[in-house]
Amino acid sequence: MAEHRVPAPVIPEGEKAKGPASYFPSIEKSYGRPIQEWLDLAADRLDSEPHMAVVAWLKDEHGLGHGHANAIVAYAKAILAK
Repeated sequence: MAEHRVPAPVIPEGEKAKGPASYFPSIEKSYGRPIQEWLDLAADRLDSEPHMAVVAWLKDEHGLGHGHANAIVAYAKAILAK
């Protein structure tokens, strides 16, 4: 399996995700794609575009709601900053 620049979080069984990752189960259910795909798309765009431009792109091109798009971008941006 290829390494991802922004790997999806692994939440231990019985624990709840916190912060932007708390949206990830709902994102997968609502849009039918694994969160890893969304994180990969966001990470690639963040190389050349600011946060809100990537949020707008996810909303316009992929139909995500603002909160879901922002959660993906915020999570990806935080991991890339490490």
